[in-house]
Amino acid sequence: MRTYLLVLLVAAAVAYLMTPMVRRVAERALIFAPLRERDVHSVPTPRLGGVAIMGGVLMAFLVASQTPLLSAVFADPAPVYGILGAGLLLCILGVIDDIWDLTWFTKLAGQVLAAGIMAVSGVALLSIPLGGVIVGSQRMSIGLTILVVVVTINAVNFVDGLDGLAAGTVAIGGTAFFVYSYWLVQDASPDSYANLATLVTAALVGACLGFLPHNFNPARIFMGDSGSMLIGLLLAASTIRVTGQVDPALLSDSRVVPTLLPILLPIAIVLLPLADLVLAIIRRLMAGKSPFSADAKHLHHRMLALGHSHARAVLIMYCWVAVIAFSSLALLRWPGRQSCSCCSSGWAPPWS
Repeated sequence: MRTYLLVLLVAAAVAYLMTPMVRRVAERALIFAPLRERDVHSVPTPRLGGVAIMGGVLMAFLVASQTPLLSAVFADPAPVYGILGAGLLLCILGVIDDIWDLTWFTKLAGQVLAAGIMAVSGVALLSIPLGGVIVGSQRMSIGLTILVVVVTINAVNFVDGLDGLAAGTVAIGGTAFFVYSYWLVQDASPDSYANLATLVTAALVGACLGFLPHNFNPARIFMGDSGSMLIGLLLAASTIRVTGQVDPALLSDSRVVPTLLPILLPIAIVLLPLADLVLAIIRRLMAGKSPFSADAKHLHHRMLALGHSHARAVLIMYCWVAVIAFSSLALLRWPGRQSCSCCSSGWAPPWS
């Protein structure tokens, strides 16, 4: 655990220290978020914050590769390079979009390409932890992986509408998923706690926490698409690496633990942004518009319309995410007990 905390702290420190430098570059290059009718900020604000987040993640992986515990993760470098390469691709694409405003189709094509790179490198859905379903072919595995990654990226991107909302939401949900994946490793591999999904989540949470002080209301810099697409990809990568490549039957053994629970937490983490994404698509299609067209009717816009202040709306959504994520985590840790008058035995958690 201490090694993972070191990785988290390194990512947080690098992201925190890089953000002011990135902000100065953005200000000198006049890379500001435009003031649009649907936006909630009232003054031009520099973006490109995703560059600092990417820097924190890269440095965290570099430090992890030099530690005795986590060096085992790099014994098979293909998945690591696949995740980092896909992340760099999306970060660069996001920087270009932050400067020149790419079309939605170009960004979608870039997301599909990044997800495909990650899938062919070994970070792909090989099984669906619902009834022990095994993906039947490599083509199907890559297709499902691309779908999950693109949906997660856009779910996080859609929720990035208030100062600190995306970074804080992913940090809270990522913390819950970090704990879950660490418990999972303890149970599945008690001899070695080195695990790529846990490493990715630790770096992701650290980078978000390091960026958040600069991004919370009133934000001095926005993460932009270079950040929102990146953290969405990393969240999807850690989720796929855990739920798509570990058979939950190995964990529940003969105990009566619903096989649906291992996929409950990753769904819970992106539940709010995913709900916002689905509602936005339905709303726009019903209005005869493109599902990728922008509007001011997201969940955070509606909360502001109800009279909540900017900061209060963000904190309320933080609480929602925390309740959903950590309640799901509690169900996974303590799935329940049953007892009778003649027997004191009960269900044991999968990590006992």
